[in-house]
Amino acid sequence: MPETPPPGAEPLDPVPAPRVLLAGGGTAGHVNPLLATAAALREPALGGRREAGILVLGTAEGLEADLVPEAGFDMAVVPRVPMPRRPTGDLFMLPRRLSRAVGAAGEAIEAVDAQVVVGFGGYVSTPAYLAARKAGVPVVIHEQNARPGLANRLGASWAQAVALTFASTRLKASKGRTEVTGLPLRPAIATLVSQRATSEGTHRARAEGAQALGLDPDLPTLLVTGGSLGAQHLNEVLSESLGSLPAGLQVLHLTGKDKDAPVRAALEAAVASGAAEDLSERYHVLDYLTTMEQAYACADGVLCRSGAGTVAEITALGLPALYVPLPIGNGEQRLNAADVLASGGGRMVLDADLKPSDILDFAMLISDPERQAAMARAAASTGVQDAAARLAALIQQCASIHDTPTDEENAA
Repeated sequence: MPETPPPGAEPLDPVPAPRVLLAGGGTAGHVNPLLATAAALREPALGGRREAGILVLGTAEGLEADLVPEAGFDMAVVPRVPMPRRPTGDLFMLPRRLSRAVGAAGEAIEAVDAQVVVGFGGYVSTPAYLAARKAGVPVVIHEQNARPGLANRLGASWAQAVALTFASTRLKASKGRTEVTGLPLRPAIATLVSQRATSEGTHRARAEGAQALGLDPDLPTLLVTGGSLGAQHLNEVLSESLGSLPAGLQVLHLTGKDKDAPVRAALEAAVASGAAEDLSERYHVLDYLTTMEQAYACADGVLCRSGAGTVAEITALGLPALYVPLPIGNGEQRLNAADVLASGGGRMVLDADLKPSDILDFAMLISDPERQAAMARAAASTGVQDAAARLAALIQQCASIHDTPTDEENAA
């Protein structure tokens, strides 16, 4: 019989709060979506429960060691077990290391009494998936890239659900459900998305961002950002483009930490060589910015790499972009933008092919209000603005299914 509350007390919620182990770490690309999902699981406005039991599984070496406690969540540590890419001595140590990691993940599952284990890929997820399978706990996988990683391909073979950032990603739950949830956005970006839901909010966010960054809110603005790894070549091509940028175009160029000096020197040289006199007033150089939401709020178009997080944020905000995939890894950056390119919401030029003329063409496009608006609508058509809430709902559904008593248990 269900428990009955005493007279005058608030009715008991028939569905207990979920108990979840979230596994992921190493890079910001894995940690940020995990934290956004954890927050959504405890946010009533997004369908979450404040009393949700949440434990994060991570490594002592990754960014999660700092970011998870700062966000107010508990973390259990699992040994880092990279997969050797060549037959070295590490390969022979793999079974023992993986066994220890699976054991640690199993202890974390027991500690939170997890109803569901959620993995975001990377080193941490493999032992979490294996421990969940051993314990009989359902697995939910979030795949952020268009080309799935090894851990998520493994886990998908028995996962209860697979959540995708991009519709074109070739990964399915072999025995469960597969949904496109999008990529959970960082809180500051999610707030900006909400602000931009109305024209008044869009104008206010733009004005506030422009004031903070010293920009003119009335000028068409190109945001240039290559991230920490991919900035150098973008900086070099931009430096060659300075003299031919359209009159009236404003540029906010984030060069990457300690990479601003060559760009500033090129700007001075361009002005000295006869470029528009006001170029130095319209071209703003910063090496690093922690408040990217301010830059996005001012932008009419973005020149950037095509990491999953970047593509997800830009499409959720409905911003046109010229994507230049970073030529590293397994080529996933080239695939991440496939959906937005197909919609007409973005363009792509390979890193080796990028020329000043590509930047000039894109700058001319976003300086034309009609063309910019059409491309912005196309970009927004592929973006997901409520990914954290979607993924949290999927997790709660899987947790409730696992916690539903069987007929035999009810009879007992």
